[in-house]
Amino acid sequence: MSRLLIDVGSTYFKTSSDGEIEQFFRNFDKNIEDDLREKCQEVITKYKKEDIFICSSANGGLSTLIIALTNSFSLKFATNIAYNSGINIIDTLLYPNIKEYSIPTELIDVVIISGGIDSVGDVFDKELLNYLQRLNYSNIVYVGSEANVSFMKENIENIVILQNIVNNKLQVREEELKSYLTNLYQADIIGKEDIKELYHITANQIFPTPYVVNRSLEFLHKSFDVVDPFILIDIGGATTDIHYSTDLVSDNIVQMSGYDRLVFKKLGVFKSRDSLIFSAKNNEFVYELLNFLNVTENILEDKSPLATKILMQLSIFLVLYKVSSSHSGYITLDVERLYSIVFTGGIIKVLSCEDIEQILHFFYKKILGFSHIPMILIDKEYKIWTIGATKELTCQ
Repeated sequence: MSRLLIDVGSTYFKTSSDGEIEQFFRNFDKNIEDDLREKCQEVITKYKKEDIFICSSANGGLSTLIIALTNSFSLKFATNIAYNSGINIIDTLLYPNIKEYSIPTELIDVVIISGGIDSVGDVFDKELLNYLQRLNYSNIVYVGSEANVSFMKENIENIVILQNIVNNKLQVREEELKSYLTNLYQADIIGKEDIKELYHITANQIFPTPYVVNRSLEFLHKSFDVVDPFILIDIGGATTDIHYSTDLVSDNIVQMSGYDRLVFKKLGVFKSRDSLIFSAKNNEFVYELLNFLNVTENILEDKSPLATKILMQLSIFLVLYKVSSSHSGYITLDVERLYSIVFTGGIIKVLSCEDIEQILHFFYKKILGFSHIPMILIDKEYKIWTIGATKELTCQ
């Protein structure tokens, strides 16, 4: 079918027309539609609005705070559901210890409150209200005990009440919360005024790029020599994403889809550069890694092409470290079992296969104690997002 595919990234526009993919560096002094038309008007005019499909990763995801009753059930379940919905968890806290936690200074996109089976009442009290009064957030959702719903409705303005994620047999119920978070994530991306203007160009729904890329995973075998199990790492200007098969999760709570994703909002190379550097400086292995790469820590303060290359290499290391068994803050992937790692995004404009090999050898030897690394596949033509974009898409 003849379609024009457009991806609006945080740094580049990408277009795919008749199998030919082009990239255009964005002009941030112009709104997205004007900039896109200036660079791509010739190809846009060749297509009807019904044949133009647009996705966007320009915003970088949602930040989330989880308030839970117990670590073993409500926090564990809510954390897994949030990560598998493409949400960035900036902090978690256990409600019995709420007085000990500091208040995040940044705006929280969504607060999740969970805890207790439906037959348990009086789980939350005024301490929750005191904490929320000092918190700056945009959305709040309750997925805990049914017996506490009245308390939530009466005391918390604009709270969304969903099905408890913990049933009476202490099993996870993920459907409603995952749908809510996924739709909130999508609405955040396409709800921006600049993105809304793109409906002047397309008659089709605009989808988040991570969702489109994730949709491509089941079809990668047709275009790449990928061997299961594999993960896909997408390093962009605003975020770094990992897309993975759910059978790589040893404690896999969420079962609905074959592939899920983690979005690291603070590990992008351009828009999130400062937070990437902050994460690097606070990792105990990074200075040894910099020495392994024959550079000093001064490179982190530089703005040279070499510095950009090093930051992209650090992004690879940090995301692998964060999902390994050495780090407990994220979903743990069984990276020891990987046969293939596929790389896409802005990384492929900068890093060679040898550059990536350096990082994987360091990670697998230093962190895992392995002498071998998975097979590396690089999406040199930015093809992967077009695979997902050509499929019939519907909201999750």
